[in-house]
Amino acid sequence: MLRPTKNNCRSIFLIVLLPMVIQALSYTSALADVPPSRLVKDHLKKRVELASTQERFRCRGELICGVSQIPLFYQRRGFRPAWCSEKGISPQAEYLIGEIKRADTEGLRPEDYHLAAILSLSDTIENIQSMGKKVHPGLWADLDLILTDAFMLYASHLYAGRVNPETVHSDWTVSIQTIDLTNILQLAAKENQIEKVFTGFSPNHPGYSKLKAYLARYRSIEKKFQELPLLDLPLLRKGDQGRSVEDLCKRLIIFGDLHPDKRSRADIFDETVERAVLECQKRHGLKQDGIVGPQTLGVLNTPLQKRIRQIELNMERWRWIPRDIGDRYLIVNIADFKLWVSKEGSRALDMRVVVGRPFRRTPVFSSRMTSIVINPYWHIPPRLAIEDILPEIKKSYQYIEDQKIKVFKDWSSRSEEMDPKAIDWNRIEPANFTYKLRQEPGPRNALGLMKFIFPNKFAVYLHDTPERSLFRETHRDFSSGCIRVEKPVSLAACILGGDPLWTREKIVEVLKSGMTQVVKIRKPIRVHIQYWTAWVDETGRLNFRHDIYNRDEPLDRALKERGPRTHFTPLY
Repeated sequence: MLRPTKNNCRSIFLIVLLPMVIQALSYTSALADVPPSRLVKDHLKKRVELASTQERFRCRGELICGVSQIPLFYQRRGFRPAWCSEKGISPQAEYLIGEIKRADTEGLRPEDYHLAAILSLSDTIENIQSMGKKVHPGLWADLDLILTDAFMLYASHLYAGRVNPETVHSDWTVSIQTIDLTNILQLAAKENQIEKVFTGFSPNHPGYSKLKAYLARYRSIEKKFQELPLLDLPLLRKGDQGRSVEDLCKRLIIFGDLHPDKRSRADIFDETVERAVLECQKRHGLKQDGIVGPQTLGVLNTPLQKRIRQIELNMERWRWIPRDIGDRYLIVNIADFKLWVSKEGSRALDMRVVVGRPFRRTPVFSSRMTSIVINPYWHIPPRLAIEDILPEIKKSYQYIEDQKIKVFKDWSSRSEEMDPKAIDWNRIEPANFTYKLRQEPGPRNALGLMKFIFPNKFAVYLHDTPERSLFRETHRDFSSGCIRVEKPVSLAACILGGDPLWTREKIVEVLKSGMTQVVKIRKPIRVHIQYWTAWVDETGRLNFRHDIYNRDEPLDRALKERGPRTHFTPLY
């Protein structure tokens, strides 16, 4: 599969056309008896053979990205051109060019897919033909080669993303099924079905298509207003009136929070305006008090260009998600501090969660939940034991007893339990800390009364927590990487639904017993830990969130990266 990386093919180059025209007009008559199609094939073969010998191959100044696949593609078709002949470019090529021109509707840039070079070559060929001259077969060959690379590059970006997130974020893992673009293009070119295969490259998730629709909407707003003036508003609340309320209402109308026909007067902050402010606050993850204070004013004054870019960045993130997310799945949106479970296309459950602090970030990945542990032990990870628990023990030995922590000699399976009173904790430092600390089940256990297991390399899981007050906070980034859930019993009952052995009543019974029990999930459920700072919710409203881990900026930079420029050098 052609895989996008930070270093691949991010630029489009200026094409110098005069040498092409001169060479084409001086095309030797000695080749007049050779069939034009044979000459194009010969030139294509030379180009492809040259490409296969070079790590970085350029055609008409364009860096060809698919050098690992393009030779195979043309070899399979006997080096026959796929997109054009001496008569002109095919309807399939016209469709591809049209799709590339519309790449911005997908949050991508048309210029990244050789568009300028393709149009320049097409215009050159058309001009030569309009003069009644023969087009040099090298021009046809170059246009065909560039079109093939444009197809593979654009299809790859639509299918798997323009950026590989694992090169941008160390705590981001993707699991996208690979596809054979060479074979797909071969079949599509043979059966003239480029349009059909292209529709299958973009993500088929409603979350992607809904963001795409809002991208178009926000661009139309940008086109209409160019740049929205900054609102300079005092603190506003229900009952206020005046010009400031008028300005507020205009902004709320633009973003769809306020319907223009539902106001009694434009300058009065009435119940209708208050509901609109509450809706705006909800869409931006703010405290919902109906008052226009500094935070609400801040989101209203966020530039349109920034919001448009946020939509584009999150469309890219959708391209990193597995195409088949399952009929039953659980999604955590880290940036929204929320979790929801979907069954057969409808939302079955949602709740608040607590995620990792910025310096102990919750990673992004997909897995399958296989078991639930009721009344779990907490085997405290070495890093947390050293950084969080050891300082508390040094302050007061009583901490071990209060937290019901047991100490073991090491992490081996048969490690002996130690008497914590026999250890001189003041002499223990990170370098010589070899103990395993285990917190017993109970109300003080950091995992609460339940944890949900889905294997992953980050050792992250969902769990209950004794710190229930944290769920009342608007921004809930307080954990050490794992995800704390607001309603663990409801979540367990939802996931185990359909298993007659594990009704909600049975779950509560085992919880009350205090006994540790591992429950195997008969039908494992997909788990997708994601990070979206812009998305469309179940009501069809566009949401934005604060980028708590500062992941938008490095993605923005990666998407803007361009390859080195080069001067035009004829290849024949």
